[in-house]
Amino acid sequence: MFKPKKILVPTDFSDHADRALEKAIDIAKEEGSEIILFHVIHEDFQTCVVDYCFTADEIDAFKKRVFQAASENMQKQLDKFPSSKEVKVSIEARNGIPYEEIIKLQEEKGADLIVISPHGRSAIKAFFMGNVASRVLKHAKGEVLLVK
Repeated sequence: MFKPKKILVPTDFSDHADRALEKAIDIAKEEGSEIILFHVIHEDFQTCVVDYCFTADEIDAFKKRVFQAASENMQKQLDKFPSSKEVKVSIEARNGIPYEEIIKLQEEKGADLIVISPHGRSAIKAFFMGNVASRVLKHAKGEVLLVK
């Protein structure tokens, strides 16, 4: 039987992502697995607005605040599940294209299971931009569990 050692759980902080995290926690408790909770901040940062362009320092400060907020939101998401304290959980945030960063992190961390929801924050956005979960499923090097 398959017993994952590291479980990667991408999150967009939606209710669907909560269900995926809850399932990953259940699996981790049962199998003694480690969880990596992961959020990708999309790579598009608007550097100019109308006639004003932000300085490099302003952009760096903004990115720092965005990453801090992502870390805080991941911790809040974990706090919804008291049983998450019974397993080893690390959190990570990166900037980039979501499915690409998920696949990169899977390879870097040696995650042998990705637990992800096929639904995200916006079905319309997923329709037009391409579904992150379907791309992860296509490119993943290990097992992928889709949680409705």
